Amino acid sequence: MSDLFSVLKEKVTGKEIKIVLPEGTDERILEAAARLAEEGILTPVLIGNKQDIEKKAAELNVKLDGAEIKDPNQFEGFEEMVQAFVERRKGKATEEQAREILKDENYFGTMLVYSGQAHGLVSGAAHSTADTVRPALQIIKTKQGVKKTSGVFIMVRGDEKYVFADCAINISPDAQDLAEIAVESANTAKMFDIDPRVAMLSFSTKGSAKSPETEKVSEAVNVAKELAPNLVLDGEFQFDAAFVPSVAEKKAPDSVIKGDANVFVFPSLEAGNIGYKIAQRLGNFDAVGPILQGLNMPVNDLSRGCSADDVYKLALITAGQTVQ
Repeated sequence: MSDLFSVLKEKVTGKEIKIVLPEGTDERILEAAARLAEEGILTPVLIGNKQDIEKKAAELNVKLDGAEIKDPNQFEGFEEMVQAFVERRKGKATEEQAREILKDENYFGTMLVYSGQAHGLVSGAAHSTADTVRPALQIIKTKQGVKKTSGVFIMVRGDEKYVFADCAINISPDAQDLAEIAVESANTAKMFDIDPRVAMLSFSTKGSAKSPETEKVSEAVNVAKELAPNLVLDGEFQFDAAFVPSVAEKKAPDSVIKGDANVFVFPSLEAGNIGYKIAQRLGNFDAVGPILQGLNMPVNDLSRGCSADDVYKLALITAGQTVQ
């Protein structure tokens, strides 16, 4: 696991990256921010009342030297931000509504990212996933050619590293969604020095079973190949045909995937969520994520049960997404 984050540290240190942490008085956020600032990896941008944040930091005996604190109620560029928000929402918010909305730390922090005053955002220690993701979808939005954001886990065990997607966001992705998830997951893999070999998973291998579910995955393979012709990708595969060379040789002898896939795209959220938890609990893999992908600028969501170390690691991942 340490090697995984050593790679990220090397990539982001010295790049002057700023990551917004909207939950500025949360103990775990403050501890992670102090560690990131002290190590000089990136600049944490804490959102909230300056006195409240500094008081809490003093109680915890953590130093915020090298971190920034921004208070929506004292922010000099607030009116410019209001105008930018109204313009971005295209008639869905009045100036009066925008002033109220932007007092919310997640919306304010997301606007800092959108306006180029920061490079990414990590929230969710004290907020729901919806509270974190909604401002991102409304303001930052998905990349051109990507309809939906998706959530991946990096599965780590010793020297082994794999990407599992989508395990967090899209309940029932269609073929286009799966293709986009595959391409974005390959990009995420590269961030962790994984040379992506993508398998689109199903309960069928190369037409061994026929159903609307298997045909959806087969169609997704074709779409993905059009989106990224140089990507090593194939399917549909049962997991063993994607992962075990001897099985691949029997079930898919002509495939570019020879039982050596390292990026696995599941056909539904149900399958993906179950799959990563089985690997985590029975296979003793560490599951790093979920990492949100497909947005124009990186925003990531913490679990409300997270630790300070989780915050630290997700901030590093978010910084890594800015230098891909």
